[in-house]
Amino acid sequence: MHLTLDPADLVAVGAVRHRLRTALSHWGVPELSDTAELLTSELVTNALLHTAKGAVFDAALGSDSRLRVEVQDGTSRLPGRRRDPEAEYATSGRGLLLVEALADSWGVQLLGDGKVTWFELALP
Repeated sequence: MHLTLDPADLVAVGAVRHRLRTALSHWGVPELSDTAELLTSELVTNALLHTAKGAVFDAALGSDSRLRVEVQDGTSRLPGRRRDPEAEYATSGRGLLLVEALADSWGVQLLGDGKVTWFELALP
């Protein structure tokens, strides 16, 4: 599944979530939907908030029995530091805590013209 996302599209995150849920159902793994949608929302939102160029979303089932989701954006700036969710004035930075806690693996790969932030979930 491959989607190009415009940063000015105010419903892009919801549309990606819906398309991902439909794809997971079609692929026979609807039980991954809740976690995959939550983590996808975090990655897509970060990409759209922190770049003016939009983002590219990819999701696929690998031959290694894993769902891999990638979000590519046009900035080489790495995700910010994870913040303490209990901090009194913390208003951002919690998304990476969710990704770290719920994904089986995740990371960031720098590209010549941006980066790809990804996560993987093991298939049931």
